[in-house]
Amino acid sequence: MSTSVSQDLRFPIGRFAMPPVADAAWRRDAIAAIAETPTNLREAIAGWLDAQLDTPYRDGGWTVRQVVHHLADSHINACTRFRLALTEENPTIKPYDEATWAELPDARTMGVEVSLLLLDALHERWTMLLHAMGEPDFARTLNHPERGPMSLDTMLGLYAWHGRHHVAHATALAQRMGW
Repeated sequence: MSTSVSQDLRFPIGRFAMPPVADAAWRRDAIAAIAETPTNLREAIAGWLDAQLDTPYRDGGWTVRQVVHHLADSHINACTRFRLALTEENPTIKPYDEATWAELPDARTMGVEVSLLLLDALHERWTMLLHAMGEPDFARTLNHPERGPMSLDTMLGLYAWHGRHHVAHATALAQRMGW
C-alpha cells in the first residue's frame, strides 16, 4: 500500500486546520457538527455485526469498535477541558495516551451501544454549553502540555473535525468493503 493511500485512510477528510477567521457563522457550523456527531456515528454503523465492528478501518489502525469507544473517551475529555477553560485562567490540562486507552478491554470488546448512549447524552449537554458561550468565552485558553496554549475556538474546531474524522473512518470502510 502506498503512503498516499495510507494517509488518505488515516485522514479521510484531511488533517485538522483552523480557518483564518473564527466568526459567529463558523462557530454555528462547528457547534452543529459536534451536535450531529452521535447521530452521524449511529447512522454510519447501523446494523453492523460484531465482525464488521471488529474490522480495522485501515491496516494497523483501530477497529471501528475501538473508534466508537475512543470518541466517547475523547469527547468526555474535551467537554471537561472546555469546562476547565471556562472556569479557570488558562488551566493546564492532563493529556492521556489515547492509543493505550483504545487497547483496554472495554474498548476492544464491549458492545458499542454504551458509548453511543454516552455520546448522545454528552453531546446534548456539551452543545447546550457551547450555544450558551459568548465570543469572549471562545477566546479563553487552556494549556496543553504537548501543544501549548489553545483557545476554545481552536478546541471547538478541533472537536468538530474530530467527530467528522472518525465517522468518515467508518463510512469509508463500509464503502470499501461494500457494506
